[in-house]
Amino acid sequence: MSCDQDAETRHVLGCFRDRLKRLIQVEPLLDLLHFLEPDRKDRIKAKFREEGDINAAAFLIDEIIHSKNYARGWSRELIAALETVGCRHAAKYVLNSPPEPTEEAENDSCVRLIDLLQLTLVSMKTGDVCAHCRALGLLTLEDQENIMKLTENQGNIGGARLLLKRLVKNEAGWFSKFLQALEDTEHHDLVRELRGEPCNEDGEAVSVKTVEEGEQSCSETMPVLPPVLSANSSLLSEDLDSSVDSSGGLCTSADNEEVDMYKEGEEEDLTEDDDPSEESKRDIVLRDYQMEVARPALEEKNIIICLPTGSGKTRVAVYITKKHLERKKQMGQPGKVVVLVNKVPLVEQHYKAEFGRFLKHQYSVERVSGASQLKISFPQIIEQNDIIICTAQILENSLAKAKNGDEDGIKLSQFTLMVIDECHHTKKGGVYNHIMIRYLSQKHKNQLLKKQEKSPVPLPQILGLTASPGVGGAMNQQMAEEHILQICANLDAFTIKTTTFKEEEAKTPYKRIARAEERKEDPFGDVIKKIMDEIHTHADLKPLCDPGTQYYEQWVVQKEQNAAKEENQMVRVCAEHLRQYNEALHQSNTIRMSDAFRFLNKYHTEELKTKSSPDEEGTITITDTERFLFTLFKDNKAKLQELMGKPQYENNSLAQLKTSILKEFSTRERARGIIFTRTRLSAIALCQWIQENPKFDEVGVRASYLIGGGDQSVVKPMTAAEQKDVLNKFRDGQINLLIATTVAEEGLDIAECNFVIRYCLVTNEIAMIQARGRGRAEDSSYTLVAEAGSGVAERESVNEYREKMMSTAIVKVCKMNRADYEKKTREFQMQAIIEEKVKIKKKLLKGMMKEPPSKISLSCRQCSVFVCSGEDIEKIENMHHVNVTKQFSKLFTVRENASLQERLLDYETNGVIACKNCGQQWGSMMLYKSIECPCLHIKHFVVTYSSKKKTFSKWSELPIKFPAFDYTQHADLLVEDSEEEDLETD
Repeated sequence: MSCDQDAETRHVLGCFRDRLKRLIQVEPLLDLLHFLEPDRKDRIKAKFREEGDINAAAFLIDEIIHSKNYARGWSRELIAALETVGCRHAAKYVLNSPPEPTEEAENDSCVRLIDLLQLTLVSMKTGDVCAHCRALGLLTLEDQENIMKLTENQGNIGGARLLLKRLVKNEAGWFSKFLQALEDTEHHDLVRELRGEPCNEDGEAVSVKTVEEGEQSCSETMPVLPPVLSANSSLLSEDLDSSVDSSGGLCTSADNEEVDMYKEGEEEDLTEDDDPSEESKRDIVLRDYQMEVARPALEEKNIIICLPTGSGKTRVAVYITKKHLERKKQMGQPGKVVVLVNKVPLVEQHYKAEFGRFLKHQYSVERVSGASQLKISFPQIIEQNDIIICTAQILENSLAKAKNGDEDGIKLSQFTLMVIDECHHTKKGGVYNHIMIRYLSQKHKNQLLKKQEKSPVPLPQILGLTASPGVGGAMNQQMAEEHILQICANLDAFTIKTTTFKEEEAKTPYKRIARAEERKEDPFGDVIKKIMDEIHTHADLKPLCDPGTQYYEQWVVQKEQNAAKEENQMVRVCAEHLRQYNEALHQSNTIRMSDAFRFLNKYHTEELKTKSSPDEEGTITITDTERFLFTLFKDNKAKLQELMGKPQYENNSLAQLKTSILKEFSTRERARGIIFTRTRLSAIALCQWIQENPKFDEVGVRASYLIGGGDQSVVKPMTAAEQKDVLNKFRDGQINLLIATTVAEEGLDIAECNFVIRYCLVTNEIAMIQARGRGRAEDSSYTLVAEAGSGVAERESVNEYREKMMSTAIVKVCKMNRADYEKKTREFQMQAIIEEKVKIKKKLLKGMMKEPPSKISLSCRQCSVFVCSGEDIEKIENMHHVNVTKQFSKLFTVRENASLQERLLDYETNGVIACKNCGQQWGSMMLYKSIECPCLHIKHFVVTYSSKKKTFSKWSELPIKFPAFDYTQHADLLVEDSEEEDLETD
């Protein structure tokens, strides 16, 4: 902090001295005030022992006000110390952000009520209430220990007195939490006493209000009491002055106005059960900087809003949506808004937290995603609602249907405003870009229609939201500006709006890089590399790079693909095993050796199981190469198990991570953080490591992992419901540490964290900004844990450089001459339209050259056995490729689906289908409208066409048009077969 800020803090301490001396806990605070000299601390401690907390606090405040010798930044240290010891109420006063006068008066009334009912309240079960108050954040661990120690020495009443004395030092909102603690510990009579509720003949309360209602206002739950305490208050009068300070009032009216301005637009803690009528009474009030960036959109211009994570971009979008619909209504025109997101969880989040919360009392708001169970069509949803929140892919699918003349399609002209969340994804290949290409093409056609004096097709206003558009891999400033202009052109933006604001600067996380020393010895990794070398020799493979790297993985994947096409099963299966060992090396370098061993052991166990599980026709054949590979692992298994039990050989990155976590949880009063890691396996393993380590439990770590929902063969993905449950527990405090993959970096509404750790993970500048933005709390930290020599820290430095380039580029684009800006963006748009036309022409030519499905055949990728002809394949919902022929059903077995089994509209996955000959997975068994349909995944096959063999990762890469699945025909066949079986039985 600057000298001016230190001087301002001294002034504030003087203004609020009489109130602060009753809110500060001196003894624990002194331990954290390193700017105070030891002899000064001793004098204050002596004052505390002789005259008590209040006089010692007054002495401390006077010491700080009158001394001029402290090092710069002492005021920040004071505020952090107050928050750490649980004096957050006092910290707000020191920050010159006191509560509103009405809130302050209500809080004083709550304190007065506790004072009046002291003799009744001290009869509480002190130990039980103390534990619940601690869990609710009303007491620190030190508070709890002091209260319990006093209870042991002086009895229940003595402990209760100290508990009550400590409670009233909390910030506003403590009263309702205290009521909850009393309710939870079955002190119902005390709760009714505090609420002033009448009792019936049985002694029961006539109307017991909920804790949530009690939180709205203390005055609603108790008799109105004067804010000024009486002179002879027995317990707490010494702990709180009147609401008017000795100076005759609060600092200045101007100070209060400033505080009010900063409070505008802040989110309120409302739940889904809030009364809509109450919500309708509230208007959305934007802060000054939010209104500034929103202004062009309110003038019906297309814009991109670029604001840091946590600064209220979505709230601005809600405000713009509201004003847009109001304006349309005033003009007598229909208004319809679509809000596009790129992740399924964001649909529900935007509905509950923002658009539905603020607008559903005035407008019909609906959400649609792939996980929706709505039984009406998307066009009907569009027609029946004013605001639709959906995933971009759903809109794109419906736009494509309209383009093909399908009645179930919709057009962009049906919308008047389109909000695009995380709009930096509007780039080549992205679904956002497909939608905007349609927009730009129609805009271009509209210009031609105007020249022909014809009516143009209406298009929606565009509002893009992003925290970080990035620089697109730019190597210099000019390329960075080109990237920003490209994003603006893609979204047809009139401008990109951003801002800088001093009041938010304090929320920028403190950043540090925790470097771990390179591993001196790695006997576990050496054994794995020795195994890999033996496989190289067996298959006559000569790798071009060192095992354990990303380059090696790319090399071995390419070898596997080539071997599959060449039907060289020895090389193919060796390459597949090498890939698993390479993953195990990566795991041993980032997580525990035991995790890497478990991964390898599980892989070999499951592979061996598929090779040896009997079926009707006998046992699956094991080749000589497979036998060699299984034996090789078996021979080295004992050595790996021995080495994984020696902690001296663990990687140093894990030790550095442990140090970082323990530091955060031991130095913060209420730590809440996220660790980002690269893979789902490492997220799960790190979570298990933390849960199994008693050191973490001692400092109060409660960890859980958060991973993506896409299906993978190695790790079972999380459902949207599971993700939601974890995030809710994180918000509630049941979980205080998340170990997450990149699924948590962007967009998801995660409660404020005070630390973020990226563990051996660096991608691009956008991911860095998004991850850092999770640390929204005051005094938050951002730590990168990196092993020396790994290149991770160096890549982070590159990202920091690119972030500066991005900020400079945005400023320059904003200041561009209007004519130059429009010329440049128009060039980008015309280029995009032409490229799309060329792409469509190529696609049409490719389609004209398409052969009938019978011209291709599929063979097993692992054992090369013939599977089926292309003419046996049909498509369900233009997406799933199935083969329901009887001949095909004889070639596979069905195994339990180790991956996710989740209901998805009219079909569900019901198991895994695998080759009877070799056990290679081929796809999944789908249940589609009660018919079992084997669904093929093309990545598990080699496709033969005109004697040429190819491998594909997606069906869309194969230029063959398959017929649609005829449900009626197959249902009739099933009925006939069933009737024939019944006749045979008879």
